[in-house]
Amino acid sequence: MHEYTLIILIGALCGVACRLNLLKTDYRQYPTYPHGVIIHIALGVIASGLGAVLVATLLKRDYTAVTFLALAAQQFRDVRNMERQMLTNVDALELVPRGTTYIEGIAMAFEGRNYLVIGTAFFSALATHFFYWWGGIVIGLICIWLSSWFMSGKTLAAIVNIKEAKVTFDGPNLFVDDILIYNSGLKDTQQRILKNGMGFILEPKNANGTVSLGNLGQRQAILHDVSTILGVYRDSGEPSLVPLSKRDLNSGRLALFLLPMDRDPVKAREIIERVPVLENSYRKPLKADVKPDRQL
Repeated sequence: MHEYTLIILIGALCGVACRLNLLKTDYRQYPTYPHGVIIHIALGVIASGLGAVLVATLLKRDYTAVTFLALAAQQFRDVRNMERQMLTNVDALELVPRGTTYIEGIAMAFEGRNYLVIGTAFFSALATHFFYWWGGIVIGLICIWLSSWFMSGKTLAAIVNIKEAKVTFDGPNLFVDDILIYNSGLKDTQQRILKNGMGFILEPKNANGTVSLGNLGQRQAILHDVSTILGVYRDSGEPSLVPLSKRDLNSGRLALFLLPMDRDPVKAREIIERVPVLENSYRKPLKADVKPDRQL
């Protein structure tokens, strides 16, 4: 077998394996199956081919081939825009929407995964050139593991403490613990809320968590994930039966009012703990180098 053929083959196979490892259709049902999965596998094959062929062209000192990476980057940015637009259109039909911050995070992740595939294919092909096929496979497995670690972000359990809270009415005012959620004067609605509603209090562990919980997109992502897995007790045209979140402005605590079909507090708490901390909502004020103004 020609040396370049082996380099491209090992690199491409490791790149495709990386994309398959990162491709998951979970409770969010995205990418859809089978058509969405086929689209992303095809993009993964293209990305892995680019990474593997790049090594062969560099070894032949054909440096103009590097310009294809710029073209590939543009194509993957178009993929990100396509994902964003599609998810935004679908989100308008959800009973509990994802929100724009969640959608942007998903689109960004799909673009980033293609770059990880290119990197895996490139380093696997490069290792094949120096250490034969077994070296390429070893480096490929390491890159796949690193890709999985890199794409696994923080969850809410890392930044907040979660406890179940009581849902009560004081006249027409709905409270979760001592935090006011909204006003509902209809007796029938109040009875349905008391029967099916659940409440949770999210207490930030530090200032970083306080700022993240203040992001409306992060809060909407929590409500969406719980409603997707446990269902939601509402239908269109019922604005009074909507899961909501409200902050205690004094302490930074976040109250969640949920209306799940499966009213299981243990499951709900576990789901909340596993909600991803959105990349666009996470802030680190504790790392800010705040200093007094200098004397002029």
